[in-house]
Amino acid sequence: MTYRMRLYLNRMHRFDSNVCVAVNHTSQYRVIRDVFRLVSRCGDGLFWYGLMLAIIVFKGHDGMLAVLHMAVAGLVGTLLYKWLKGKTLRPRPYAVRQEIFLTGTPLDKFSFPSGHTLHAVLFSVVALNYYPHLAVILLPFTLMIALSRVVLGLHYPSDVIAGALIGALIAGISFLLI
Repeated sequence: MTYRMRLYLNRMHRFDSNVCVAVNHTSQYRVIRDVFRLVSRCGDGLFWYGLMLAIIVFKGHDGMLAVLHMAVAGLVGTLLYKWLKGKTLRPRPYAVRQEIFLTGTPLDKFSFPSGHTLHAVLFSVVALNYYPHLAVILLPFTLMIALSRVVLGLHYPSDVIAGALIGALIAGISFLLI
């Protein structure tokens, strides 16, 4: 790796880390902290499983393709993000920077990529393909999940961006295979 490349990557990491600290410090406010904890908890899967159940309840047999699509794409997303976390081993921000307030519960030790964001984007893209009218609910919720990961001190912004891109990529590829 060239000196210029190392310098550029160092600057990018510093910027990423500083943005993480600034966004995370909003968690000092109880209302912000509690809202983002709730959003993050729902993003653990509760909201997405509920959405799949609601699709089956309201659409019956007609909703099965959408639910199966979400489930299979979600499984691929889980396998890929766990593999990436095991390969990159990037520590979470709170483990690196003392000024980060850990206000959420980490699911594991590693930060890259954000699995919550990956799945939120993946499930939203797939669900919106079948039911575009859900955009009014899914788009704000997905953005809130992504933001929650940084606010709670669990991820750097770059982890969230990578998770979103990977989730969108998996969803996009899944449409080519159906």
